[in-house]
Amino acid sequence: MKKLATFAAILLLVGCASTSGTKMPGAGDYDSLVKEATASIKKAGSVGGEWRDSKKYLKKAAKAAKAGDLEKAAKLAMTAKEQGDLGYEQAKAQESAKPWLF
Repeated sequence: MKKLATFAAILLLVGCASTSGTKMPGAGDYDSLVKEATASIKKAGSVGGEWRDSKKYLKKAAKAAKAGDLEKAAKLAMTAKEQGDLGYEQAKAQESAKPWLF
């Protein structure tokens, strides 16, 4: 029981420490995030790795920005950028993949 309490305390401390330094995107980040997301999606598309919803997130971000919710717009743009980055990495990692049989 003592080990379990110690383990729980460690998890609680690590969880609190890791979230306190995380910077959430804000209003000032929106324009730069849109540029980065657009470039990232374009890069993923150049190797055939563009994900289905990447551009949809950019459109939602533009709507949120137009409505004045720049924090939400920045978060959506960040999601689009992450999808572009991951799509590129996935396409590069799987470019030599071939069909296989059991």
